[in-house]
Amino acid sequence: MALRLRPGIPGLTSSKALLLQVGACALVAWAWFSRDPDTVRQPQAAEEPAASVTAAAVDTAGAPPAPEIESSEPVRPEAGETAHNALMGASTIEVIVRRNDTLDRIFRRLELNLADLASLRALPELKTRLDRLYPGESLRLVHRDGMLFGLERRLSPSETLKVVREESGFFADVLENPLEVRVRTIRGVIESSLFEAVIAAGAHDQTAMALAEIFGWDIDFVLDIRPGDSFVVTYEELLQDGEYVKDGPVLAASFVNQGREYRAVRYTDPSGVSGYYTPEGLSVRKAFLRAPLEFTRVSSRFNLKRRHPVLNRIRAHKGVDYAAPTGTPIRAAGDGRISFAGTRGGYGNAIIIEHANGITTLYAHMSRFAKGMRPGRRVTQGTVIGYVGQSGLATGPHLHYEYRVNGVHKNPQTVELPDASPIDPRWREDFLARSAEVLSTLEAPLAFALVAR
Repeated sequence: MALRLRPGIPGLTSSKALLLQVGACALVAWAWFSRDPDTVRQPQAAEEPAASVTAAAVDTAGAPPAPEIESSEPVRPEAGETAHNALMGASTIEVIVRRNDTLDRIFRRLELNLADLASLRALPELKTRLDRLYPGESLRLVHRDGMLFGLERRLSPSETLKVVREESGFFADVLENPLEVRVRTIRGVIESSLFEAVIAAGAHDQTAMALAEIFGWDIDFVLDIRPGDSFVVTYEELLQDGEYVKDGPVLAASFVNQGREYRAVRYTDPSGVSGYYTPEGLSVRKAFLRAPLEFTRVSSRFNLKRRHPVLNRIRAHKGVDYAAPTGTPIRAAGDGRISFAGTRGGYGNAIIIEHANGITTLYAHMSRFAKGMRPGRRVTQGTVIGYVGQSGLATGPHLHYEYRVNGVHKNPQTVELPDASPIDPRWREDFLARSAEVLSTLEAPLAFALVAR
């Protein structure tokens, strides 16, 4: 486009025209940029992405800090760190105690800090609660990187030992677990075994064992039990939060064996001693147990014309054989002194105990003797003196038991045992008053009641 020349300026050359054109353009440009900036539309700057905001900018803006991320590798807490912070990342281990286990062995097996164990055992009264462990019981341990922060042990159905680590060291406490006691009365008839009858009636093994112990001085529960024998038992049942825990002690019981009834009631005298007595106040505990073993099968009864299984000839069998697995504990039938402990011909490993009034008992075919059983040693009724085996002339593991009076063999199943001692005369009136109510439950309709403990 050509620039039109104003008339009246003659002789204008082309170079001058060019200069005029450039000047005009500069003037227009100056005028444009000299205008009010608010009236000029400015180009928008591109927004920066959110990721470009720095962590420092977020902190200064007051945003909350990011949550902690637990490390997969446990970190040992620094000195002064609180137990709450230290527990983050800790592990809980449920330990089932093995045979011959101790806390020292458990700590070493789990690679826990032995200095923590020393601190635990230094706490007053805690050492005795931790030193003796029982196979099968459970321990709960909380640790982090080998450092112990907590320990729990069930001491009883109603008590739990709890140890926690605090800033000042370990703190131990025994927590009470409230129990309910339900008093129950059950009845049963034996068809094949006492255990099965008790369980069918609604109780458990503990109650069956208790019955055998209570009446074990009058009834041989291995040999004497017959189908049709019956029982009535009033006992305590322990519950926690409405859930069954275990059977408690028998309060009163009646047992009919081959048509003869035996009764017993539990009584705790004012001095705190508990025992079982007949309704007349005689202790059911006698000088001798009818059977030196717990429930088991009997392979041979008292028989003076029995054919010996090894010698294959008639030989007086002046005792009772109790078949039982090898290693079954054998109990002393009564208090006395060991007069012989060793190998005795066909008896194999045998022990003879001398009792009062010219009575001796013999226990034969043992696999081994209990620790410390030697001639001259005094033993009390129920003491484990040895273990079932088949030493000597025996075709299988069993206990051969003899009962002699002044050297004469007597049938252990039928011999008259010394009378039981009566209740202390000081407590007789209290016993009669308190036992009458409990014994009445054996006659009452079946029922149960909840009591607090």
